[in-house]
Amino acid sequence: MKISDFINTNHDILADLAPWFATYNSEQIIRKLIATQDTDFIFENGNAIHKTSVIENGVVVKGAVFIGPNCLVAAGAYLRGGVWLQSNVIIGPHCEVKSSYFFKGSKVAHLSFVGDSVIGHRANIEAGAMLANYRNEKTDKIIRFHFNANVINTGVDKFGAIVGDDVRIGANAVVAPGAALLPNTIVKRLELVDQA
Repeated sequence: MKISDFINTNHDILADLAPWFATYNSEQIIRKLIATQDTDFIFENGNAIHKTSVIENGVVVKGAVFIGPNCLVAAGAYLRGGVWLQSNVIIGPHCEVKSSYFFKGSKVAHLSFVGDSVIGHRANIEAGAMLANYRNEKTDKIIRFHFNANVINTGVDKFGAIVGDDVRIGANAVVAPGAALLPNTIVKRLELVDQA
């Protein structure tokens, strides 16, 4: 299973990686990407923010964070542990994003959490949605995927979801660790998606 199974990407760094490998190693991967950028970015504390992007008051950025062109990170958002926003991405007010990748045109509304996940092009995550990244309720914490009638053992204990292109996740939905949402999937408001 690789990122390009869910997301139409020709991005050399990410396309052929397993999504859990990409998130587990997000800080190192994003540091390499930052090192290749030009003067269109502001470089500060190991982060790269494109000059066309808007970072509102009260945003906290920790770890290697890449914010591409025309992004909006709204007031009170918290980005940490290696976050990549390709372009035209919106992170709503008071969202927390940890070790995750957002492809072009994706959005996450206010008061949401996205942990250790890969979000496809034009995906829309409504307010209060949670993409959980840890199986607190289980003794065996290793994340497993169900994909093409196979169970894939990731070997990691923190991974959220891979969310395909044009997926829509409704308000207050919960996507459990290890979920794989194919392109154009719709998750209803208040729905639980649990594939493990």
